[in-house]
Amino acid sequence: MYCLTLPRVMEISKNKVVSVHYKLDVDGETVDQSGDQPLTYLHGHQMMIPGFERQLEGLQKGQPYNFTVESHEGYGERNDEAIAELDKSIFMVDGKISDQVYQGAQLQMRNEEGHPLVGTVVEIGEDHVTMDFNHMLAGKSLNFSGTVEEVREATADEISHGHVHGPGGHHH
Repeated sequence: MYCLTLPRVMEISKNKVVSVHYKLDVDGETVDQSGDQPLTYLHGHQMMIPGFERQLEGLQKGQPYNFTVESHEGYGERNDEAIAELDKSIFMVDGKISDQVYQGAQLQMRNEEGHPLVGTVVEIGEDHVTMDFNHMLAGKSLNFSGTVEEVREATADEISHGHVHGPGGHHH
């Protein structure tokens, strides 16, 4: 009697390197997509929002997907405490407000502990600038669609470093 061994189909799970083409729609508008090259990441290492990884779990190479990630599994709910009025002097350059500061501008800043954060200019007042430090997709339902392009085992180095090496990943 002969035993036929079929190749094992690899499913997306922790410590797999996953490549996906994706499109992200929010409120009926495409806000991001993978383009020519797929997005490649190390699954199960908090590189992606939790709902994205959870929904891809168990899929295989070649499978299409279409799912919604609610805000609590995406970028969180909007937080009114993340809106701050900052002294306008912080934004002054040579006695005038920087031309990089305008309503809707996204600015890289640091908090009191020196941690980087991105804020959106909501309003420029006489003495202050109102900044919103919520992620721009906080409070939003995220609609992802695409195809799983590749699933492979991560190398020991990739797992210990916490990211993908080589094409589509990090190069040392």
